[in-house]
This record gives sequence, structure tokens and C-alpha cells, in this order.
Amino acid sequence: MYLWPVAILVLLVDQLSKWWVVTTLVSGESLSLPGGFLFLTLVHNRGAAFGILQGKSNVFIVCAVLVVAGLILYSAFYHISRQAQLLTGLLVGGALGNFIDRIRLGYVIDFLDLRWWPVFNLADVAIVCGGILLALYFFREERDKSDHASS
Repeated sequence: MYLWPVAILVLLVDQLSKWWVVTTLVSGESLSLPGGFLFLTLVHNRGAAFGILQGKSNVFIVCAVLVVAGLILYSAFYHISRQAQLLTGLLVGGALGNFIDRIRLGYVIDFLDLRWWPVFNLADVAIVCGGILLALYFFREERDKSDHASS
């Protein structure tokens, strides 16, 4: 099963990157990376994506538990391909990364700053990429099933 190795790798990279940023920058401080395309800006996000729903950490904790449990149960009871397992691992690892921040700190550590988009972190990247790619994967699977059924 590929879900757990991917989830653990995402979780470790996410937590190590957050640890490095917290030990390197103070809240609100920004560091330009070479090329000026990406900045590291330490932000304590007490809300959801884009800073909405500030102070509602308990809602996000419950949502993370439900999503992670649902994905784990789904992968345990249904035979899913390696590709779906990898993508599910991205979602689980990302959700756990932000979940740990909320439980431990009461907020999520964000630090990737494009200047034209809200500041985010590697767990967010894993969640968004995993979610989009998993949706596309299932869409393609359904399309292939309907193509074979009509043949």
C-alpha cells in the first residue's frame, strides 16, 4: 500500500519545513528567495484557506479527522490503484500536517508567499494537488468505464 509512505513523507517534509521557517523567521518577517518569484513569509493562520473563518480551529480539526478517517477507510475497504493510493497519501499527509499545527499551536504555520496569492504551506500544496489530481483520476476512471460499457 502506497498511501502511508506518501502520507508520512508529506507530513515529515511539511513539519520540517515549518520548523525551519519558525526557527529562521519571526512572525510577519519575509525573506526573498533567489529570482524574486517566491518569498518566505511567516504567518500564523488561525483560519482556513485564504485566512477565512478566523478562530474556528475546532471546525477544521473535526473536518481534518473526518476527511483523513474517510480516506483511510475508503482505501482499506476498496481496492484502489497505486495511483489513487499515492494521491490519497498526498491528501492524508497534508491534512495531518495542518491538523498537527492546529492541535499543537492553535493555528497553522504558513510561509510560501507568491505576493499575489495568500500565504500557504507545503501541506496546502499536497492537499490541493492531491485533491485535484484525485478528482481527475476518478473522472477519467468513470469515463473509461462508460466508454467500455457502451462498446
